[in-house]
Amino acid sequence: MPAQDVPVPQDPADALAAVAALRHLADRLEDAAVEQAMRAGWGWPDVAEALGVTRQAVHKKHAKRLIAAGVTLRRRR
Repeated sequence: MPAQDVPVPQDPADALAAVAALRHLADRLEDAAVEQAMRAGWGWPDVAEALGVTRQAVHKKHAKRLIAAGVTLRRRR
């Protein structure tokens, strides 16, 4: 979708608030999806590939939270 086709509120404060809200929602969705994948037995490389990031990046971002949530993480083979 070209940038000019994206509906942007006229007030810059409203537009920026929308961006912040979408980022927050995207982060929450990513957290839930990564947790779901890991509980389903996915490994870090699988999750990283699906997100288009490195295994190290996804591990750094999510490992502590997943451990605190009681998710059993697969060890690297």
